[in-house]
Amino acid sequence: MGALRFILFLTFGFVLFGSKWTVSQPYQQGQVPCLFIFGDSLVDNGNNNRLLSLARANYRPYGIDFPQGTTGRFTNGRTYVDALAQILGFRAYIPPYSRIRGQAILRGANFASGAAGIRDETGDNLGAHTSMNQQVDLYTTAVQQMLRYFRGDTNELQRYLGRCIYYSGMGSNDYLNNYFMPDFYSTSSNFNDKSFAESLIKNYTQQLTRLYQFGARKIVVTGVGQIGCIPYQLARYNNRNNSTGRCNGKINNAIVLFNSQVKKLVDRFNKGQLKGAKFVYLDSYKSTYDLAANGAAYGFEVVDKGCCGVGRNNGQITCLPLQTPCPDRTKYLFWDAFHPTETANILLAKSNFNSRAYSYPISIQELANL
Repeated sequence: MGALRFILFLTFGFVLFGSKWTVSQPYQQGQVPCLFIFGDSLVDNGNNNRLLSLARANYRPYGIDFPQGTTGRFTNGRTYVDALAQILGFRAYIPPYSRIRGQAILRGANFASGAAGIRDETGDNLGAHTSMNQQVDLYTTAVQQMLRYFRGDTNELQRYLGRCIYYSGMGSNDYLNNYFMPDFYSTSSNFNDKSFAESLIKNYTQQLTRLYQFGARKIVVTGVGQIGCIPYQLARYNNRNNSTGRCNGKINNAIVLFNSQVKKLVDRFNKGQLKGAKFVYLDSYKSTYDLAANGAAYGFEVVDKGCCGVGRNNGQITCLPLQTPCPDRTKYLFWDAFHPTETANILLAKSNFNSRAYSYPISIQELANL
């Protein structure tokens, strides 16, 4: 079935097959029936494992504290969305789409891919990955797969998907592995900070709109965190021209521009551009800044170095295979050059869930209850 035809089919429910079908009890768990995840390595849980890519984490010590061991998560244990799923009441982690079979798709899927970005070419320097456009394509395929479990009743499927939570966290790699990598990409020559952010938002608008056309109604969209302060940047940045300390102020300033545009996009969507949808913006920049600035209050003793890695700040290379990491991961904000530890991910998920301190215009909990 073609995409346009299916959009009409899904939206208006022209054809009904058989009687109504009720989702079986195992999928009616938690506060929402399903969770769909789009993003990059911050939330990838194994989709890159079989790809020819440097952006893979299917080896020790990654997953050293995860119950299932090494799965392809880019941290020592749970990711942000793992923690979020648990808070939402899911009894099991949302699986990577690459390994989902049968009715398991009804509980949701993780489409995230390490090195992925809003732009298709983002991350090519690291090898194969699944861009946001490709992730959305996979989701539309998944929706068509789900239709069979509703016996072709598009209205029932629409109602079901409308109760689910959609999480999208994109943009980091468009800066780290594109715009601020001039030796590999031409974007910094073709755009300035403002026009690049506007270009990303134009593409992102189309991508999120397509999710809406295929059933998404409750959508969490995250801003980009304070990536000018991750160990990778601290290891490589010459801070002589940085007025804010050791962080890469140039990157952070560009991120602030992008995030402000994402928040405005959420406003436009909520004010009727996508009828019936409710978007929540997560201020990842502020939440990651606050977590680092108040690290001691959360039990962190190290907020500027990776728990494992190579070179200055353990930030020049990610964790090497079978490398011995720091003994107490709970004392570290960062697991490697780019990614938070499980402890940090859990704290961020808890702080985002039932408070409006980092969410706009409502909390994730309020969104789930709509």
